[in-house]
Amino acid sequence: MVVDIKTLNILKVLPTNTPMELLLEADPSEKKVKAYLDKSYCYIAKLAEKVVGVYVLQSINKTTLELMNIATHPDFQGKGIGAKMLESIIQSARDLGVKRLELGTGTFGYQLAFYQKAGFRVDSIDKDFFLKNYEEPIFEMGIQHKDMLRLVLEL
Repeated sequence: MVVDIKTLNILKVLPTNTPMELLLEADPSEKKVKAYLDKSYCYIAKLAEKVVGVYVLQSINKTTLELMNIATHPDFQGKGIGAKMLESIIQSARDLGVKRLELGTGTFGYQLAFYQKAGFRVDSIDKDFFLKNYEEPIFEMGIQHKDMLRLVLEL
């Protein structure tokens, strides 16, 4: 499927209009997602009338935002939509005067490279985060996620 990334439209939506099924692509715990959703800024990415992506930001303080969740619909992954959303997040943060973007991710996998390509750097490690905070184990590439890397992009 060919995707014209130039026609991607990113819209701010209410937390209640944020597609949970897409959010669960990035965070498998609906309970955890619901816990941060109402305190967040929510966005969807659309191609024509189809929602193909979502991201959620939360204000930590006046100069820091945290990317809580970013996901692309499985049928549209690998087509540049996630990179376009991340580019939009970074530009919007700069426009708002934010000085720092933070996020948490696993210690391995494609998402780590995705963030590092955008300039994010490892700031700290939250040991046993996935073991302590998720009822079900999370596996990727046959390896269980245990620790969370905290990544930062200074703007």
